[in-house]
Amino acid sequence: MRFSKGRNFLFRIPEGEEIGGFINRFAKENNILMGTVRGIGSLRNPKIGYFDEKAGKYRVIPLEGTYELVSLSGNISVKDGQPFAHIHVALGGPDGRVHGGHLVEGEVFVAEVLVEELLGEVLERKPRENGLALWDEAEL
Repeated sequence: MRFSKGRNFLFRIPEGEEIGGFINRFAKENNILMGTVRGIGSLRNPKIGYFDEKAGKYRVIPLEGTYELVSLSGNISVKDGQPFAHIHVALGGPDGRVHGGHLVEGEVFVAEVLVEELLGEVLERKPRENGLALWDEAEL
């Protein structure tokens, strides 16, 4: 599958917003059906997760306090008919340790985000037997 570059959006998310929800709304409002997402900043009381294969679901790891958003990376595709951002993060804590994984939620203290739109045949996430919502291999 081939993609071409579309529009680029560089913006700051307002303090207090939930970062994943804001990015999803931004994508919907700007009709971004595919793209990449990157960002930096700080999040309050973030929740990250990892996918437990045996349980077939994400295990949530709540973090208390404000964490440096060392890196946010992900993609946008379509899930349940709507733009959906799948995001992973690396978060730096007050002790210098870094926590990473799938972003479940996080309240923005500061967030600077770049969304790069991709144009082409839209990728759609569909539920799989393993508990994940993935793109079809044939679409890639």
